[in-house]
Amino acid sequence: MSQEILDLVDGKVFGIWFLLGAALVFWMQAGFAMVETGFARAKNAGNILMKNLMDFCIGCVMFILIGFGLFLGEDLMGFIGKPGFDIFTDYANFDWSNFVFNLVFCATTATIVSGAMAERTKFLSYCVYSAVISAIIYPIEAHWTWGGGWLAQMGFHDFAGSACIHMVGGICALIGAAMVGPRIGKFTKDKDGKITKVNAFPGHNLPIGALGVFILWLGWYGFNGAACTSVEQLGSVFVTTTIAPSIATVVCMIFTWIKYGKPDVSMALNASLAGLVAITAPCDTTDAFGAIAIGFVSGLLVVFGVWFLDEKLRVDDPVGAVAVHMLNGIWGTIAVGLFSTTSAPGNDSVVGLFYGGGFDQLGIQLIGMLATAAWTAVTVAITFAVIKMIFGLRVSEEEEIEGLDSSEHGLASAYSGFSTIDISNSMTMDVNENTNLGVEDYDSASEAMKKASVSVVKAPDVDADTGIHKVVIITKLSRYDKIKKALNALGVTGMTVTQVSGCGIQKGAGQMYRGVEIDATLLPKIKVEVVVSQIPVDKVIETAKKTLYTGKIGDGKIFVYNVSRVVKVRTGEENFDALQDVE
Repeated sequence: MSQEILDLVDGKVFGIWFLLGAALVFWMQAGFAMVETGFARAKNAGNILMKNLMDFCIGCVMFILIGFGLFLGEDLMGFIGKPGFDIFTDYANFDWSNFVFNLVFCATTATIVSGAMAERTKFLSYCVYSAVISAIIYPIEAHWTWGGGWLAQMGFHDFAGSACIHMVGGICALIGAAMVGPRIGKFTKDKDGKITKVNAFPGHNLPIGALGVFILWLGWYGFNGAACTSVEQLGSVFVTTTIAPSIATVVCMIFTWIKYGKPDVSMALNASLAGLVAITAPCDTTDAFGAIAIGFVSGLLVVFGVWFLDEKLRVDDPVGAVAVHMLNGIWGTIAVGLFSTTSAPGNDSVVGLFYGGGFDQLGIQLIGMLATAAWTAVTVAITFAVIKMIFGLRVSEEEEIEGLDSSEHGLASAYSGFSTIDISNSMTMDVNENTNLGVEDYDSASEAMKKASVSVVKAPDVDADTGIHKVVIITKLSRYDKIKKALNALGVTGMTVTQVSGCGIQKGAGQMYRGVEIDATLLPKIKVEVVVSQIPVDKVIETAKKTLYTGKIGDGKIFVYNVSRVVKVRTGEENFDALQDVE
């Protein structure tokens, strides 16, 4: 009788821990949101937060409708579960705990993609992808391993999801990032279109990114440990889940210190996650030595992955999601066949190559990994292709440059109160209906049209030419890349660029914040200043006018000064009135 009571108490305790573990995994959504936001640029922070929120919420809807049934419904030929609506038709006997537990894992799979496709993906298109992976892609491949499907029957082992979750999310991230293309300015190309340089886009808030890593690490104890059925097994899983990321981070720090001359902060943060991803599949079957070896490889693999995507594949992944999740998900899945041992509590059947188990388990792991990868690659490629055809994947160039917070969500800034320049009213621009000149081609436009579009203001003494001129160009943010390249092609190599705010003939777009309309007046602009002497100033002016021209009134404004006059004024050789005349 006493043993029966102990068994009952033990079952209740682990039932509660099962749900607490699910809550920890849900909390990982906050970690993903913080990491991705911190590693991206400030102008897209709100968009990233929104995508992470919707990954879970859309995933919940799709999991209720079809995902849960395909995952854990009655097995049909080892391939899928039988869809059902027991949550509606037999709620009293529904498996509530299992639903919540598997829902949070499903949402994790979907959200991995957000970071890799950040800063240039249409929000609508991302929402459609999130629905498809939660409804079909993830539930079917997860059924193969955890729902009694053909991989489970074969003996494939993935305790908490190195393959089913992280590798799958990483493959989706790779294909999605490749199909949507790199962010503007990520790769510098020569005149033949060949990439000559990879440009870094530093994350705008590493403290938030670091906070996200710590949140994820905490959540991972639930991620890996929630399915444990004994205190001994749970303790062992906690140990391996602690060792692997720690070793990975130290190895990455030392390697980047040697390779780059300084220990790389963002790469070390990625390495912590890489070690966690890799230990996820073998966390219950490996010992401390195995966890050390797995973490060691992860610390190097994540650095290689980031380099390989940038330098070889030319795929732009702002947060390192592919290196962290796909590569280390693959590594963790293979590691089960290498480092599994029966000395791990609760493991009496899975033995790896290095512990005398031969190649049997390793072969099974490779089959399971390749099958899951093939399913994911094919289905997500089809998904993104259809989305691209119907909705388009990428925002416009202007929307990307101005930031997705503004263009996709009507949000001036996620840091409105902390902006160095207060742009709280700098919403997206609506073109005044009276500004269209009717001719979009610069060469076909009349002189009057050109002047109305891009006006040129010369200081009074410019005609007394000294041969040195200062040209100040003010235009929309979206024209910066074009004007920079045009001036460079002309031979202008030095310039000063400042972000400013202003308004002209365009009117601000009335946007809504919490149901209240914001009257937008100030719009974000860019000010480019150059000094020319060898290059004729008229040629600079004409190049700028042609580059800025879009066929609308107020495309930009150009100011021209005589540099010698400015120098005299600034050195006090002329009076203050002269300064006002010139500037």
